[in-house]
Amino acid sequence: MSSDKESVLAVAKNENLPSDAREIIKDPMYLEFLGLKREASYYEKDLEQAIITHLQEFLLEIGNGFSFVARQKRIHIDGDEFFVDLVFYNRLLQCFVLIEIKTHKLTHQDIGQLQMYVNYYDRIEKNENENPTIGILLCANKNDGVVKFTLPESNKSIIASQYHLYLPTEQQLLEEVNKELANFQEDRKEI
Repeated sequence: MSSDKESVLAVAKNENLPSDAREIIKDPMYLEFLGLKREASYYEKDLEQAIITHLQEFLLEIGNGFSFVARQKRIHIDGDEFFVDLVFYNRLLQCFVLIEIKTHKLTHQDIGQLQMYVNYYDRIEKNENENPTIGILLCANKNDGVVKFTLPESNKSIIASQYHLYLPTEQQLLEEVNKELANFQEDRKEI
């Protein structure tokens, strides 16, 4: 589903190292392995607990090279206390990866919160030889326009990735295949 399939495949086959975090971080992520029931509604802590319980499967779903560092990592900023939902380290990117879980539609406030955490890690936690921290907003729904206009155009540190708790239905898969075929045919016409 990546827009740059060749680069993603080359990274997956270990033919080259990723130049951008988007090459190894999936969007959307399918979290069906968490075993959450379809009918229920969930709090962020429920989703976080399910991820921790199924950490190995989550690491495989999120992308390549991830190692778990912390859960609910406490940070202090001038007397205020904040908690980063999940902290990982990516050995391919050589940087911290912070994940904030949102069970609602992504907002510009969510992006600002994660940007603060990323800035903190870049200024306090990371070593000189490490690359800048990456933040992933794992959200139930997102508006790409809100992401685009909240972050600077040169942004490479914050990624919004939508999650789905269940694999798509057969009808949804057919619709996606038909959409991709239409895009392919449109691209061929332009050539």
